[in-house]
Amino acid sequence: MPLIPEEPQIHESAQGPRATPASGRTAPTPRPVPGPRPAAPSRPGRPGPPRPAPPVQRTSRDAAHAAKPGPSASPAAADGPQIQLIPASVEGALDAAEEAVDLLLDSGRAPGDVLVITTGEPHPWATHELSFGEASYWAQHDARDDVFYTDAQVADRATTRPVVVVAVNGGPESVTASALKTAHARAGALLIVCGDPQRINSVLGAGV
Repeated sequence: MPLIPEEPQIHESAQGPRATPASGRTAPTPRPVPGPRPAAPSRPGRPGPPRPAPPVQRTSRDAAHAAKPGPSASPAAADGPQIQLIPASVEGALDAAEEAVDLLLDSGRAPGDVLVITTGEPHPWATHELSFGEASYWAQHDARDDVFYTDAQVADRATTRPVVVVAVNGGPESVTASALKTAHARAGALLIVCGDPQRINSVLGAGV
């Protein structure tokens, strides 16, 4: 008696799953196989373009910076350097100038290509170096192997550099005008001015 119910259960369970998966496996198995295959190449394809994209942008920026001195060098004699204005308060002008210098160096500019002029309090580096005497201070300027910081009152002693950054961090209007004129004459390719836009534009519009 127990053998009779066990045998149909065994045969039914063997036939049921064998028949259904045999037909079910043959149909779906080829379908999911092409599914993941197109999905797999699309995934590596997506990270592929963004990876080369950043270096392309960096090289284009570097090329732009490298190209600026070329075309701007010829018009510099006639029209002067390109002028970039960075709005900043009197208290924040020096910090803005420092950030501009950092961006220049990050973009590939050589430190010796940059001259920084302050209209108010001298840059701490200039104050420190002048404590060793003017001879050693200006010797570093002549070496042209690092960013040189100078005060507006003696900036006319500096020689031409590709980029000049002016921090309008105080001082009378006459000093600012003198500093901007000197910076405009010393900048071979690019002049960056950090300060109050209205004050700078009034001075620049006065014939700088």
